Amino acid sequence: MIATLHIKNIGIIEDLSVDLNNGFNVLTGETGAGKTLIIDSLSIACGGRFSKEIIRRGENFCLVELNIYLPQNEQSIDGNIIVSREVYLNGRNSCKINGRLVTVNELKEFMKKIIDIHGQNDNQTIMSKQEHVKYLDNYIGKKILNEKTEYIKLYTRYNEIKKELKESYGDDKEKQRKLDLLKYQFNEIDNANLKQDEEDLLEIERKKILNSEKIYTCLKEVDCNLSENVIDGINTSIRALEKIEDIDNEYKEKLTALKNIYYDVQELARDISGLNDDVSFDDGKRNEIEKRLDYIYDLKRKYGNSITEILQYKKEVEDEIFNIENLEDHNNKLKEELNIISKQMLQKSKILNEIRIEHSKILNEKINKELKDLEMKNAKFNVSIKYDENLEFNENGLNDIEFMIATNVGDEEKSLIKIASGGEISRIMLAIKTVLADTDEVPVLIFDEIDTGISGKAAKSVGEKIKIISNKHQVLCITHQANIAAKGDYNYFISKKVENEKTFTNIKLLNEAEVLEEIARISSGDITKNALEHAKEMRYNTN
Repeated sequence: MIATLHIKNIGIIEDLSVDLNNGFNVLTGETGAGKTLIIDSLSIACGGRFSKEIIRRGENFCLVELNIYLPQNEQSIDGNIIVSREVYLNGRNSCKINGRLVTVNELKEFMKKIIDIHGQNDNQTIMSKQEHVKYLDNYIGKKILNEKTEYIKLYTRYNEIKKELKESYGDDKEKQRKLDLLKYQFNEIDNANLKQDEEDLLEIERKKILNSEKIYTCLKEVDCNLSENVIDGINTSIRALEKIEDIDNEYKEKLTALKNIYYDVQELARDISGLNDDVSFDDGKRNEIEKRLDYIYDLKRKYGNSITEILQYKKEVEDEIFNIENLEDHNNKLKEELNIISKQMLQKSKILNEIRIEHSKILNEKINKELKDLEMKNAKFNVSIKYDENLEFNENGLNDIEFMIATNVGDEEKSLIKIASGGEISRIMLAIKTVLADTDEVPVLIFDEIDTGISGKAAKSVGEKIKIISNKHQVLCITHQANIAAKGDYNYFISKKVENEKTFTNIKLLNEAEVLEEIARISSGDITKNALEHAKEMRYNTN
């Protein structure tokens, strides 16, 4: 849902913020107060078209900012998403989602999943033909979901095989060039006889050779100190303790401990002396090590960042060589698998088509009933479902699906996107949305021009339909009809004022008494006692 709407420098709106609510939000107000500008602002935030003439006079930019709460959305940990769009007189755009700069197209793609604006066709997902199959399948629900899930698995593998066959190393010359290159790479790595820890061991050995003189001097010093000082000193101490060991057990224990130390130090001295014997001053060996390290570095530059990665690459090359050398057999197996999958997809496509045809009849009946309630008694809605096995498989099978409408008796049915009247479109959308309310995934619906050309019974029916939809979606509706305003959960009044020869738009959330007064004003033009009684009847009469 839209939690907060902030608009700056659009038309007569200087700087306006409003907190919105879940359910049915009704916007009414004075003529020319800026109601349409609010819809225009929302359209701008949805990536819609923009004219610089809409920027408030004297300003060089406008801003629309939305705080949207979507608890299940992956782009926000806490559910809150900030969407903003700034547009400047020079045409420059700055679009952001949670502070991240995005293009206008990215903003449009993101927002079309969140907001449908009915009355401005370019923001309606239902006005996009490719969305119609999704609406139909969502309406059908579980009965088609399992079949479609199985079909999608087949379709995914189908595309993988086609891609692999298409990228099958080209012609014979290209295949041979690829094979020669792979064999060269394999042999180069194989002949290197690499060992997993080899590089680390060579680096240690190289470091020891480079520091051999220092190592020899230090080890020699340690050896001399241990042999000439420490061992002789411990030996002298042992002889002294041996003279008194019989006097007290404690002396005997210390003598034993000292003898152990003597043997440990003797062994340590021998080890250190042996280490010194291993110190190498061999420049030839150092050159061999450096040459080997350079060779490993060269292989790393070509095939991976470590010996492990190089050996893994060698395995991949070996597998690819095998595939190329056995390409014909491999491709034949792929073609055989593709043929099997195609037959399975064809069968699934037939099942999907049958399910869609069956349920589209029910959907047609429900939507046409809603259209009659909305005073479009002569309109006829139809889900056009075409099935053609000559079509290329797509993610929905072999169906071409489009929502069609004939608005008058004798009219040829037309694609929904070719309906010209804004009022008709809005009512048609309302009928569809009422039926699909439980399955429609777009959380926010905005109705503009929904009451064009209707009054009385039709207006009351429109209000009832929107009320039903608002149980599952957040709805914003600009209306001039009292019957529609009377159904609102939250009613906002839009007004304008003039200060210092400038016009400003204000918006206010009405309390219940103010809602009744506004319904009375819309209904009769004046807030009289009779008008208020009539407003109460519309507001509270559930019949």
